[in-house]
Formats: sequence, C-alpha cells, structure tokens
Amino acid sequence: MGVMFVVLFMGFLQFCQANKSNSSVNVVPRRIPYVSAITRWKNNVNFNKVRDYQKEARFWPQKESRFLSLFTVVTFPNGGCTGASGDNGTCMTARECSSRGGSANGYCANGFGLCCIFMTSCGSSTSENGTYFVNSGYPSTYDATGSCELTVVKSHPDVCQIRLDLDRFTIAGPERMNHVCNQDQFIVSGGNPVPAICGFNQGGHMYIDAGIGTTNPVKLTFVTSGNSFERLWKVKVTQIPCSTIYKADEGCLQYYTGVSGQLKSFNYDPTSGRQLSNQDYGICIRMERNFCGIQYTACNDPVNNRSRAFTISGNSNNPVNAMIGSGAGPNNCANDWLLVPCAANVGRIQPAQALCTDRICGGTFSADLSMQASSVLSTVKPFRLWFHTDNVEAPVDIDNRGFCINYIQQPCTNNVI
Repeated sequence: MGVMFVVLFMGFLQFCQANKSNSSVNVVPRRIPYVSAITRWKNNVNFNKVRDYQKEARFWPQKESRFLSLFTVVTFPNGGCTGASGDNGTCMTARECSSRGGSANGYCANGFGLCCIFMTSCGSSTSENGTYFVNSGYPSTYDATGSCELTVVKSHPDVCQIRLDLDRFTIAGPERMNHVCNQDQFIVSGGNPVPAICGFNQGGHMYIDAGIGTTNPVKLTFVTSGNSFERLWKVKVTQIPCSTIYKADEGCLQYYTGVSGQLKSFNYDPTSGRQLSNQDYGICIRMERNFCGIQYTACNDPVNNRSRAFTISGNSNNPVNAMIGSGAGPNNCANDWLLVPCAANVGRIQPAQALCTDRICGGTFSADLSMQASSVLSTVKPFRLWFHTDNVEAPVDIDNRGFCINYIQQPCTNNVI
C-alpha cells in the first residue's frame, strides 16, 4: 500500500505540472518565442571573449592608431631647403609650389614636402624670397642685344634689404682705354645708389636698401649691346627683414662676416680683368666678439711675375709704388683709391706725432710710400673700407686690375693692437 501510494502521488504531481505548463501557454502564448530568442542569444555569446578583447584593446592601443593614421594631416614649416640641383628653395606642398609658380626639385621635411625652386627671367616680377634671376635660355648662354629686367616686390613690409648673390655672372667687360662699361651693364635701381658693373663677377654680392613700406620695388636690369658675346647670369635674390641679425650695416654695398675672408673689387681677375670706372661704394666687415682690430694683406698672384693683386692707379705694366693720402701730387690718391681708416703697416714703429693714413692707391699695397708690399692694420671701428674710381684712366692709369685683399680680424689681446 505504501509503495502504491507513492507511485500514485508522483503521478499526480506530474499531471499537475503538465496542466500548469499547458495553462501558461494558453494564457501568454506570445512570450515564449521572445524569451526563447533572448535565451538563445545569451547562450551563443561568449562573454569571456568580449572581456578579453576589451582588455587587449586597453593594453594595445596602437591597433586603433594604425587605422586612424590614414586620416592624420601632416604639417611642416615653409623653411629653407636645398634642392637636388644644389639650388636653394622653400619647403612646401606640391600644390602650393605649383600655384606660386615654382618647380619641385627634390624632397624635404622627411619626404612630406617638396623643395620648391623659384627661377625667372626677363620681363617678370617676383615677391618670392630666394628667387633666381637668370638669362633667357639658361643654363645655355645668351648672345643677343636688348634689356632684361626683373622687378622685385617686397614679400613683407618688414623687409629692409635685398641681397643679390652673383652665382653666375659673365657679361662683356669694360672698354680698354678708360674701363667704362659701355657695352654690357648690370644696373640696380629703386634702392640706394649702386654703381653699374660689367665683366666677370661670379661669387660677388650686393646689399640693396629696400626702403620703408611695400611700394618700393627694386629693379634689376641687364643691358646687352655691341659685339657678339656669350653671356650667362644667375642672380639669387634674398629678402632680409629689418629684425634679423644678418642685416648689413647701413651704407654697405658689400657686407662680410667671419674672422677671416677675402675682398675683391668688381671684375677683378689677375689675368684679364680690368678695374671698373665710376665706382663709389662701402665694404663692411662685421666685428666679431673679442676682436678689436683687422689686418689686410694683398692676395697671392700666381699668374703674373709681379703681383697685380693691388693695382689701382699708375701704369701697372711697370712697377708702381704705394701711394697714400688725399692731397695733390704724384704720390697721392686724388682720383682712384681704397680707403682704409687710420691704416698702419704691421710692425711699423709709430712716430710721436703719427698721422692716420687713409687713402691707399698705386700698384703696391702698403700704408707707407714704398715698393715693398706689407700687411696693413686698422683698429677703427666699425670695420669699413671705401672704394672710389673716377671715369678717366688713360693716359696715366693703364691696365689696372683693381684689388684682391685677404683680411683677418685681430683679437683684443694681440700685442700689435
């Protein structure tokens, strides 16, 4: 009986549970599919893998950066650069270089930018810093007559000076009698007065006063005429702001920096160069720190038996002594001269009432009347020379070359100062 009761009781429970399930289906028939779908989604998702992925993303963020780097914008300054050709340019994007009229010449900014070179010729205008002004057909030579002009417009109102680097400069030289540039000329107008030059001047430079404001364009003009001649020029135009430390002192057509260097008059050449007439300009050297004087010595002349590195007046086909001073007379410098303020030969014992020698000319470089060349010392500050020639050479002055002088600044502790 006891066993039969248990069996009957278990059967009754199963019957009740079956009825209970049936009644649930009948009462809420639409909830079963929804609950079943949620249950199946939970059973299929591996939440452990999701948590592992989140941990991995926290510890390995570069996986996301690899994707985002595709949309990163790279910027770089428009600084100076050197192109594949060796020319100086400005680093910029390809679109910017093209829109401003430049040409790409190599990469810069770690390959993100292009070195943009600005090169222009006759009849154009530019405000781009670092523009190269070249002859028509460059790099081929130019053999024609006419006028080739470039107008330089300030890139910014703060620009005070224009520096011209004569990277390539070969035009017809002066006539033989009075050394006047009457066939070809390079003329600078619109700034401070600049003497016209001609001949061979590769490696030289000029500083031009650009004035105040933005309405002061500077014009560079090559005038070619006369006989056939293979001309070639390439002039780099650099705009210098007023606030920069490399701005030249006022009144200096040429400006040199460094403890030592070399100065040359325009068209100087020991073989065939001729001193140009109608020259009048200042040559300045920046006084370096802890230097109180400067010493000048004529350059070596390996071409001629007798040096022509300093031949300013007289017939340089013959030996000519050094001439000094500004008075009239056969040993004075009344027409052509190089002014060295208060010059004295190195090692010379100064007399009690020593007078400062200023102008030096003749065919020997010395601060004394002498046939023996000497190193010349000056302690006048700032370090500045002045070169002057008139428009007459013949019949007294013949075949003068001009000058080539090496300089070296002297420290304040030097015993000669």
